Parts: sequence; C-alpha cells; structure tokens
Amino acid sequence: MNPDVIVLGAGAAGLMAAAVAGQNGARVLVLDHGPEPGRKILISGGGRCNFTHLETGPNCFISQNRHFARSALARYTPQDFLKLVNRYGIAWHEKARGQLFCDGSAGQIVDMLVSECRAAGCEFRMQTRILDVRRAEHGFAEHGFIVVTDGGEIRTDSVILATGGLSIPKLGASDLSLRLARKFGLRVVPTAPALVPLVLEDADPELAGVSLPIVARVGKKGPCFEDGMVFTHRGVSGPAILQISSYLENGDAAQIDLLPGQNALNVLLKVKKDRPKALPPSLLEALPLRLARALTVGMGETMLANQPDRAIKALAERISNWQLRPAGTEGYTKAEVMRGGIDTRDLSSQTLEAREVPGLYAIGEAVDVTGWLGGHNFQWAWASGVAAGQAAAAGHR
Repeated sequence: MNPDVIVLGAGAAGLMAAAVAGQNGARVLVLDHGPEPGRKILISGGGRCNFTHLETGPNCFISQNRHFARSALARYTPQDFLKLVNRYGIAWHEKARGQLFCDGSAGQIVDMLVSECRAAGCEFRMQTRILDVRRAEHGFAEHGFIVVTDGGEIRTDSVILATGGLSIPKLGASDLSLRLARKFGLRVVPTAPALVPLVLEDADPELAGVSLPIVARVGKKGPCFEDGMVFTHRGVSGPAILQISSYLENGDAAQIDLLPGQNALNVLLKVKKDRPKALPPSLLEALPLRLARALTVGMGETMLANQPDRAIKALAERISNWQLRPAGTEGYTKAEVMRGGIDTRDLSSQTLEAREVPGLYAIGEAVDVTGWLGGHNFQWAWASGVAAGQAAAAGHR
C-alpha cells in the first residue's frame, strides 16, 4: 500500500480522522502499537462510553486559546455524531443533562468507527511500533513524510498525529505525538493530569466512601461545578472534584460548598435553637454522619445550647467555603485526560494542520484542548478528527 494519509493512533480521534479521510477519497493507513483499536473508548463511561455532550461548546474546554476549538466544533456537532450512532442502531440514553451514553457496551462505538474505516477502505496495522517520522527525500512528494516503524519505512503525503496524551498509561499512553510535534518545530504547552482525583495531606481514611453533593469552584471568576464528591483513602474524587482538578495549578485552593443552595449559618443556628440539648454533630444533620462527626470533633461533647455563636459561625464558614488545597493528584494513572499539549498557535483551527509543516496534522487529546467531564472530550475527538480527515484528503483529489 502506498497511503496518501497515515494516521498515528487508533483511538477516538484517529479512527474518526481515518474514516473521514477514506470517505473523501484518500488511501489511509492507521498505525497503532496496541493490540486493538479504541481501547480507551472501551473503558470510558464505566464501559458504556459517554460519547458526546449535547451542550458542548468552546466554553466547555480549557486551552491557552479557548476560541481555537470553535471552528471544528461548529462544523461537526453532537447531533452529527448522534446521527451516525442512530444509523448503526446503537441504543443510547441521556444519563445527566446533555450527557449521552450507550445503553449497551462501549464496544458498539468502537465497532461503528472501525466499520466506517473498513467501508472507506482504510488499512490497519496494529501492534506496530512507530519509531520516527521524518521528511521524505526530495522528489517523492511536495510535502511527503517517511514513517519509520519496527516493520519498515512507509512513505506518505500526510501524517495525522492522534496518539492521545499521557493519561491511563496501562492502556499504552505515550508522549509520541508531543515528541514528534517538537521535532517538527511545534511548541508544546506544559502538560499535567486533568479530570483526576486529588490527594490531601490530612486525608482521613475514616471518611473513605462518604459521598455528597457539593458546589466547587477555583477562584472567583472560575467556572462553578455542582455535582458529587466522594472521599477516598488519599483525598477526594467524584465528578465535581474531577472538574475542578483541570483548573488547579500548584498551590491553588478550590472553594467547596458542602451545603449547596443553603445558607449554612441559618441552617446551623436553626438546629441549635430547635435542638439545644443535642450534641455538635447534629448541627450537620444534612450531611453524612461520618463527615458531620469529623467536622465537629473540635467542638467536644458540649450540647448545642452551650456552644458559643462564634463556634457556630466558624463551622458554617468551613462547610460553605471549605478551602481545599490539595497536596497533589493521583497522577496520570487515574487521570481521564491530559491537560496541555501541542500549542494551538501552531495549528490551523479549521484544518488542524501545522501552520509551518504542510501535511502534518494534530488532533484529539494531543492538542492543547481539554474538555470538561461528560462527553466533551469525545466530541472534540470526533470534531477535530473530521476537520483533519477532510483536509488531509483534500490534498489528494
């Protein structure tokens, strides 16, 4: 095979890019070091794949250029992907507002994407190590490349970097796309684990498993997330915590409201008035008992009638504005995605092509576009894959 386009990576973005490039007339080869396509898709959403979010948009992504994703997202929408899902007869449901999941296995999404690739004539070479990518010798093609693998060298006109980021190393995550981007002169925004549980220095193992709804934010102008939190043996996790983890820099604190939608001081003073002989944990009767006991341990065994109002006010402030300052995160092992990546300043927002390296494209998690929890990252994979697939194929018509 003498492919027009080589896609490096058989994940969500790579499979979409390959299918679209093939559908648009390009001869496509997909290379991946793993044993099967779409391994990260298979474990996503608890095995049911939260494949998109109906309300996705540029505001749902973190990037040094938050407008960069606008073009691709506008041209391939959640409704477009949903049409594809429906065409394959895949049953789905809306689990939370806008979050779409398969009723059955995430494998249905992988099978769908692979079927699209096969129908478009794409060739797969799995369990293939990609050793290098370099410019082709003069005369082969105007913008040609040579992809060096453990099975030999392959010439192509275009290369799409779709090997993802560093999250979930047990699935074979690597920094290949970042290394190749740097080799070709593209800048890389510093990377970090995102959508990841947080580690606390003073984590209380006795609270492990306790969960409750909270409101979390980082800074006065940061986004506000109202969702669940769960204590772990090492810190905290849950949807709201994963969301704010993407915004935390070293030393930052998150503001946590443990009684969302309520005036904590009024709630506590009412309990004190109504139950003067009760003990301090009763002040937090709206919270799980183990958490209530942990938060009031410093108030002793003095009944509420004898607790000074200043102690009540201090407790109210703590539960309505808990300053959560993590010691770190659980790292890439537990992170759902990588933050940072290939700098968007060096890519076209319309085609995802490197501005100074014609024929080289970067898509998906490898790019400095990181979505919120809930299907946004998959939608970016689909949209960026479509944009790059169309553009890469267009040069060969």
